Amino acid sequence: MHKLENIKLAVVGLGYVGLPLAVEFGKIRSVVGFDINQNRIDALEAGHDSTLEVSDDELKQSALLQYGANLEDLRACNTFIVTVPTPIDQYNQPDLTPLIKASETIGKVLKKGDIVIYESTVYPGATEEDCVPVLEKVSGLKFNVDFFAGYSPERINPGDKEHRVTTIKKVTSGSTPEIAELVDELYNQIITAGTHKACSIRVAEAAKVIENTQRDLNIALINELAIIFNKMGIDTEAVLKAAGTKWNFLPFRPGLVGGHCIGVDPYYLTHKAQAIGYHPEIILAGRRLNDGMGAYVVSQLVKAMLKRRIQVDGARVLLMGLTFKENCPDLRNTRIVDIVSELADYNIAVDIYDPWVSVAEAQHEYRVTPITEPAVDAYDGIVLAVAHNEFRSMGATKIRQFGKAEHVLYDLKYLLSPAESDIRL
Repeated sequence: MHKLENIKLAVVGLGYVGLPLAVEFGKIRSVVGFDINQNRIDALEAGHDSTLEVSDDELKQSALLQYGANLEDLRACNTFIVTVPTPIDQYNQPDLTPLIKASETIGKVLKKGDIVIYESTVYPGATEEDCVPVLEKVSGLKFNVDFFAGYSPERINPGDKEHRVTTIKKVTSGSTPEIAELVDELYNQIITAGTHKACSIRVAEAAKVIENTQRDLNIALINELAIIFNKMGIDTEAVLKAAGTKWNFLPFRPGLVGGHCIGVDPYYLTHKAQAIGYHPEIILAGRRLNDGMGAYVVSQLVKAMLKRRIQVDGARVLLMGLTFKENCPDLRNTRIVDIVSELADYNIAVDIYDPWVSVAEAQHEYRVTPITEPAVDAYDGIVLAVAHNEFRSMGATKIRQFGKAEHVLYDLKYLLSPAESDIRL
């Protein structure tokens, strides 16, 4: 009989999702935080989280959390929560490599009675169809006889200090009714917002993947409206503010759709849909439109420069912001790089300025080197691409000092008033 007090917990993958989870559990129960990146383990043991999701003080409060990067660190555990990335490849196909490798690792230490709970975003069926067979093969154990599984999708919002892991309602599920109840009880130890116990793992997987698909489609609609209104010479934000006075109008804004969730998860759902013989028209149309926004932004900037008789070939542009969202260092799937590559096609030199970004990480992930400080009177174009507080506090006057006497200021994030910028999305 499985009991809550008998659980010896491990969290596998200490990124934006896994670390906050491990830290919360580590305040009330013994937990092993496991990651294959030894540098990450070393930094956490030294008391600092480079993702800035968990403060140094919070790390200190998690007295029962121990870190490990070796297989032996997992051997004494009997419940494993998997929080590894689930990216897409260059062809927009799901890349389950991190998930499969994590399953192989756990399979090597899996024992009778153990439970493996997945949090990584996947398509419906992935836990039982892709991960469980790996656990069975490596361990030699039989699913739902010798070991069990659960699924509780992550709902972390990077950079958000209001909606934290404990204050966001958690969906839970398990491979048997008994395990579903135990998984639910486990998360209820730390989730103050409560839980929702789904009737199956597949339902929990589907619920997660449509959360972000819905957001993706809503943003795609607003992006398309912005393109239409720009052609009509109408200010998009003014339209959205007016429409937003109706109680049930959803407050979405146009922009580049990146990050580890919204720009990725719909491809997991469409992959599975196509695998079962259905072509998802609306979801893929939204993805195409959102993926094309970088090219649209650059075309608008170039047109504005040409109207001002600014030489495009050989021009210099300052791109303010590289992260996928404001006030966090997260570079995963940032679509700002689309603007960089599009500008390069016009032979425009680009300087990227982002005080939140690790230069080493930017070089490693995208082969770009952000500058430490923009030059004054240096740029033919300035693009406000990410709404960092640092940029907001600068104001239009200081930002325009980076531009030459004749330049174009493009405000993608409505940081400035309409009168203070030259063009807006």
